[in-house]
Amino acid sequence: MKAMILAAGRGERMRPLTDHCPKPLLEAGGKPLIVHHIERLVAAGFRELVINHAHLGALIEARLGDGAQWGVSISYSPEQKALETGGGIFKALPLLGETPFLVLNADVWTDLDFSRFNGLEPDGLAYLILVDNPEHNPNGDFALSQDRVSSEGAARLTFSGIGVYRPDLFANCESGAFPLAPLLRDAMARGLVAGEHFRGNWLDIGTPQRLLDLDSRLRNSA
Repeated sequence: MKAMILAAGRGERMRPLTDHCPKPLLEAGGKPLIVHHIERLVAAGFRELVINHAHLGALIEARLGDGAQWGVSISYSPEQKALETGGGIFKALPLLGETPFLVLNADVWTDLDFSRFNGLEPDGLAYLILVDNPEHNPNGDFALSQDRVSSEGAARLTFSGIGVYRPDLFANCESGAFPLAPLLRDAMARGLVAGEHFRGNWLDIGTPQRLLDLDSRLRNSA
């Protein structure tokens, strides 16, 4: 099974840190955010990774190379201009193949055990990891009833930016920039999205302060 790390965002809320460094290469605990993901994916048995990039993408390729230092193969999907989540995944489909694949945002940190999703065959078109609502997203994104995810419901959770998708989720898409959420909502309306509530550690590293907090946390736990 392949895994894709979404690394094409500009990181506007991280400026000026991201003016000269792509957000995935910002460091916490002595290593870039994206390297934390790579190491956890390797530990989970993933050996083929796809990484998209746009802003300062050449720096990402220069830092990570072909992945040999971690024992993985990294393929890149460069975007001249960021294509948003849906468009970025759609462009990378030729690299991801015809079987389900794992996707995760580069700008989150988690201790989630990815091995549980290596080889997962979603019951439907997608399998989403949902988490408790953080302070910056108090109203959540989706509702979870048993293992079904829906766009409606009172007890809402936050989408972690981590999911397993079948290529068929993108069957009617066209090249260009577009978000992922409308595709998921359409699949949810047809009962084709499953998921789970992850109660472990998960952080959206969206601001300089959250990056500092994570760096302090990781250094204190080392």
